[in-house]
Amino acid sequence: MATIKTATLTFRIDPGLKEALRIAADQEHRSIANMIEVLIRNYCEERGIAIPLSGETNNNHGVRS
Repeated sequence: MATIKTATLTFRIDPGLKEALRIAADQEHRSIANMIEVLIRNYCEERGIAIPLSGETNNNHGVRS
């Protein structure tokens, strides 16, 4: 089975929001990282934003990824 490469995302968040995220993740038996991924996927799906497959991203706009 092929391993999918993942990217690291680091950001700061209000402690209260982090606690709410931890509670939400616990309620769904998910890790915080997986909960964030699910929330982002749901957001994109609701708004018709395509999520590129691994290796399809193209970042030539001077923006850090």
